[in-house]
Amino acid sequence: MAKRVFLVILDSFGIGGAPDDATFGDEGSNTLAAILSDSQRPFPALAKMGLFDIDGLEDDRIKAWKEAQDDIPRPIGSYGRLRELSAGKDSTIGHWELAGVYSSTPLPTYPEGFPEQILEKIKEVSGRGILCNKPYSGTEVIADYGKQHMETGDLIVYTSADSVLQIAAHEDVVPLEELYEICGKCREFMAGEHGVGRIIARPFTGTAEKGFTRTPNRKDFSLAAPASTMLDMLKDQDLDVISIGKIKDLFAYRGLTETYATENNTDGIHRLVDMLDVDFNGLCMINLVDFDMKYGHRNDIHGYAEAMHEFDEALEKMIPLLGKDDLLIITADHGCDPSTPSTDHSRECVPLMVYGSGYDVPRNLGEIAGFGYVSSIVYSALLSRVYPGPAARLPHELDEGNIFSYVDMTNLKTTATTNDIYALVDDAIQKGAASVCVQPCYVKDAARRADGRLNICTVIGFPNGYSTTAVKKFEAEDAIDNGAVEIDMVINVNFIKSRRFEEAALEIGIIADAVHAKGAILKVIIETCLLTDTEKKMLCNIVTVQGADFIKTSTGFGSAGATVEDVRLMRHYSGTNVEVKAAGGIRDEQTAKAMIEAGATRIGASGLK
Repeated sequence: MAKRVFLVILDSFGIGGAPDDATFGDEGSNTLAAILSDSQRPFPALAKMGLFDIDGLEDDRIKAWKEAQDDIPRPIGSYGRLRELSAGKDSTIGHWELAGVYSSTPLPTYPEGFPEQILEKIKEVSGRGILCNKPYSGTEVIADYGKQHMETGDLIVYTSADSVLQIAAHEDVVPLEELYEICGKCREFMAGEHGVGRIIARPFTGTAEKGFTRTPNRKDFSLAAPASTMLDMLKDQDLDVISIGKIKDLFAYRGLTETYATENNTDGIHRLVDMLDVDFNGLCMINLVDFDMKYGHRNDIHGYAEAMHEFDEALEKMIPLLGKDDLLIITADHGCDPSTPSTDHSRECVPLMVYGSGYDVPRNLGEIAGFGYVSSIVYSALLSRVYPGPAARLPHELDEGNIFSYVDMTNLKTTATTNDIYALVDDAIQKGAASVCVQPCYVKDAARRADGRLNICTVIGFPNGYSTTAVKKFEAEDAIDNGAVEIDMVINVNFIKSRRFEEAALEIGIIADAVHAKGAILKVIIETCLLTDTEKKMLCNIVTVQGADFIKTSTGFGSAGATVEDVRLMRHYSGTNVEVKAAGGIRDEQTAKAMIEAGATRIGASGLK
């Protein structure tokens, strides 16, 4: 469960491959491929978020970029591709779908200009005439019609390939408040059949002689979503819902508790980074519009690539600043391939990259049908509850007069039957053992047989330790849900031998957090027979820092088991909060006592006599 969710919308950052792209006239469009065709520089932060591991990145331009890289960082979280289901490819419908509202009907567009009845209504509510009434570039329309507007006071009305009505006016001719009032009135009658996604006030300044310039006083009047969105739902749950950039406009200012306007991508990125220092409980949602507005629509491939590098550099700084209760989601609302002749949005799949609370292990999510999957992630992160494991861990006291009080009585044989496990549990209860350690498939059976009289332990990543972190985390949580209260995990020895200590440490920390969240304890098996003394010492420090409860010598399936020397070393170099478990080859009481004298407080044994 997360306290803060940061949802970043990279406006128009498509990754190609929409199955219905031909229906929209966008066959072969791929915004990511276009960007990579311009830049051979790496995108290390986006790579860490999994961008380049997403399925379906088969465009030759993407392959060429990958081949030119010396190294592409491994993903640290979950990643996949989202397929849009709504009938549209504009920002409004894309954002609605991200927020859980699907649209079966596309919003209207006006490639030939607006019909006469709409123009007459605009004249009626504004008291002014109309110029242009065509699809037009926003900068070109004021260059072509600005002088006439200054002379007549008529409004410059234009549209684009998007579902939008735009009204441009000089700030000295039509004051801002008047322009906003006109657009607001247009919003009231532009509904139903003519319900465009956005009506945009486009003020400008300047002169015909020196040129006209659009000002940052743009204001959007969006069509309200036809149903409650994720933002509405979260606000109703008394959570913070914070908008950065044009999110407020796209959701018609609905479902928000705070809003922050932005001038451009750079400003938006700075505000996003600043929010990392703000203590809030809920969702912070940002749209970085320059990718679409300045680069996609203007077919500026180089500008798009440079803007993505700017975001990647900021992301590299953000990732380490995320707290344990934070979740970062990066996605997009549609595509806008700057390499095609069209300047319109393109029907593409979009990336989904998730890292943080609950998504702290690499995982390929594949292709997901529906942008609304994002809202499901947010709901689960902010509104779900964490339940402890079904069994409470019993307090256990060591008894020097009873060697079995130190022992996890173990049966991990591949031929063990259910009756063997029942016999083990009964024997352990009679002898006052610390726990029984059984195969994951027998945890539920052992827990039912013990019926609250004995702690149940199991193994994960066993016996070789080279399962992925995601698999180990699932194994641990599943085992606890089945009744285990102690988890013995085998480290990734491959990573240790490859000197990838940071990844091995991160895995231990992730599993420790997951196990502790469910009320269980974690024992980390380092398999001492495969390690040098230097590696053992380093792992003692790693296990201590990552918060595990025990460090354990061996699986019992390696080339050798516990030794007194290893136990003594582990006790000396581990922190006082970490206990030592000796396991492997301990078959008599004398050997067990030697391990205890060396510093072990737990013994793993399958045949102690």
